[in-house]
Amino acid sequence: MNSVSPKVLEQLAPNGVLSAAVYLGNFLLVTGRSPSGEPTGISPDICRAIAKHLGVELSLMGFNTQAEVVEAVVSGRCGIALLGSDPARAQKITFTPAYVELEATYLVPAHSPIVDLSQVDQPGIRIASFDKSAYDLWLQRNLKYARLVHADSVKASTELFVSEKLDALAGLKTGLVLVSKDIPGSRILDGQFTGIQQAVAAQKSHIESIEFLNACVAEFIRSGLVADLISQYQVQGLSVATLP
Repeated sequence: MNSVSPKVLEQLAPNGVLSAAVYLGNFLLVTGRSPSGEPTGISPDICRAIAKHLGVELSLMGFNTQAEVVEAVVSGRCGIALLGSDPARAQKITFTPAYVELEATYLVPAHSPIVDLSQVDQPGIRIASFDKSAYDLWLQRNLKYARLVHADSVKASTELFVSEKLDALAGLKTGLVLVSKDIPGSRILDGQFTGIQQAVAAQKSHIESIEFLNACVAEFIRSGLVADLISQYQVQGLSVATLP
């Protein structure tokens, strides 16, 4: 990549340090902690690669909710954030094209008559979902007949699905595979109702920085870095995003 402009450095790393916000709840992209307590995984390594391009130190900040991740960038506390790209969030921050895509689908209980994704959005169908997750925001916009029953975490949505005997549980395919092992007879529907785009975001007014970050993401995909990270962390249910 070309040399970084002073404007980009001023916007993203005003004190010679890139502060980056990552969402700790995405177990596919943040897979653990280093001995010093710093988040590890694909998202943190993407942050490290961006800091390397900038030629600055990295300060990784982990947050437990995606709303906090968005707010960290809006407030200027962090220069960049890594989280699910969604139109609702894009009203507050600007996203790059995606670097990876996560498969979102449904789990249905034993003996469910539902065998295909197309059968879920029907009158009377109740779906357990983690409120305001990227896949939930997509469902809120796109479901016509089925009703979402919201919980405040992935774990709580699973508990709700079981306790209320709901018709389907929405989630990321990898997470649903783990859940299915604890619910005898449950099935994961083939395919995906949407692919959750994971991207880098910056403040809306930081036009130069967004162009720089767009170029970073394109390079990370073209160079094979993203594919290498998926392989390194052995993450399933995740694919390298297609360049626009």
